[in-house]
Amino acid sequence: MKQRGVTIWLTGLSGAGKTTITNALEQRLREEDYPLEVLDGDVVRTNLTKGLGFSKEDRDENIRRIGFVANLLTRHGVFVLVSAISPYREIREQVKEKIGDFVEVFVNAPLTVCESRDVKGLYKRARAGEIKSFTGIDDPYEPPLNPEVECRTDIEDLEESVNKIWHKLEQLGYLR
Repeated sequence: MKQRGVTIWLTGLSGAGKTTITNALEQRLREEDYPLEVLDGDVVRTNLTKGLGFSKEDRDENIRRIGFVANLLTRHGVFVLVSAISPYREIREQVKEKIGDFVEVFVNAPLTVCESRDVKGLYKRARAGEIKSFTGIDDPYEPPLNPEVECRTDIEDLEESVNKIWHKLEQLGYLR
């Protein structure tokens, strides 16, 4: 029986914990020998979408391209972990509809918590006016209205967040 692929799309503010959860979920899926690829927003921007800026149009195009690759992989039975801010609800919904086998994970932490975790200093630079159109500061983040999973990284630990996603994947029939 062929493995059914799925895109697990983690969205949230910078510093919310998307990459941390992705890394832990990746490790757990690899231990269970699932076919897997990770599409991290920062890595994709360096390679696949290099040259795109941060206008709404460019951000939408970035998500469209990530979604295109995720769809190809998902159709071939791969688990695709996407970790990308993806701030706009409409383009996330379009990608979700196109892929079909899609689990949206809202990695939710208050802006103050995200700013306190700001290891790259991006929020500080945005607040100082050095970075324009920074999501959560002077550009909007539109949270999902009905995500399949919500991880509250300000009040739950990493294991709880990963377990929530794992249980949802079981419930939806993606795990063996």
